[in-house]
Amino acid sequence: MKALVKQKAEPGLWLTEVPEPSVGPGDVLIKVLRTGICGTDLHIRAWDGWAQQAVHTPLTLGHEFVGEVVGTGRDVTEIKAGDLVSGEGHLVCGKCRNCLAGRRHLCRATVGLGVGRDGAFAEYVALPATNVWVHRVPVDLDIAAVFDPFGNAVHTALSFPLVGEDVLITGAGPIGIMAAAVARHAGARNVVITDVSEERLDLARKVGVSLALNVAEATIADGQRELGLREGFDIGLEMSGRPEAMRDMIANMTNGGRIAMLGLPAQEFPVDWSRIVTSMITIKGIYGREMFETWYAMSVLLEGGLDLAPVITGRYSYQDFDAAFDDAASGRSGKIILDWTA
Repeated sequence: MKALVKQKAEPGLWLTEVPEPSVGPGDVLIKVLRTGICGTDLHIRAWDGWAQQAVHTPLTLGHEFVGEVVGTGRDVTEIKAGDLVSGEGHLVCGKCRNCLAGRRHLCRATVGLGVGRDGAFAEYVALPATNVWVHRVPVDLDIAAVFDPFGNAVHTALSFPLVGEDVLITGAGPIGIMAAAVARHAGARNVVITDVSEERLDLARKVGVSLALNVAEATIADGQRELGLREGFDIGLEMSGRPEAMRDMIANMTNGGRIAMLGLPAQEFPVDWSRIVTSMITIKGIYGREMFETWYAMSVLLEGGLDLAPVITGRYSYQDFDAAFDDAASGRSGKIILDWTA
């Protein structure tokens, strides 16, 4: 089958032929229809320091996808051929304390699809049935393809109650924009999002944020004054991994404010711990999705009218992967989709 592979330990990707995946007794074989390009995939393509540590070549990339079930192992009973599915890209051990307690997202032995094992940028992908999400209600294929990052946004945004709260989101990448849409849909009073890309801030305006703030031109404090906020933000969602963004967020939180942090910093950086302590600020780290509570929330949000269409800004054939990756790496796009049905 055709697959997009990191063949060599150097920058670049290769579209090549690889064997179709084998299917064990508890596995599901899926014909891939569409995939989304993630920041992780960009790191692997660029072969940066993180990728060199995390990835062993050759590797088929990709963990954001939607597809059709074409086969199941003998022990699979709840999933059948023809089902439209997405996949939970974190494969867990099932045996540790957290897994046995139903907290699978906290498994210490997690293996990432398309990072620690061959992924979904291919004509077919095999996954354990326990990692397969069946779409039981109609869903746009582009949106179904990005359920994985949508789940990151939902997990982050719904970490704390949002009704009537003033929410600050730092980082208007695709996940930040989706989190803004979720916060607005979930009843936040004001949703402010910051970035330095006007293109991405324009996308955020399309999902209904109260204020899209270019922090190269104005400060978060300026944004507070524009909205008439007196005491700072109640909820912070840090999506950028940038030191200056986290420091600005802490400086603009109200006493007792709560921060959910999804953005992954490239290295350690200092923050004002005195402010965190004296203002009694809570900081919660977020990684991935709660399995499968977040997935239920995603489906229900879409059923309830949440519109993520503005977040999808590019659609390419898998054969045009170089152009698609360039678009995704530009810093100006939303989610980029690869179509594997050509």
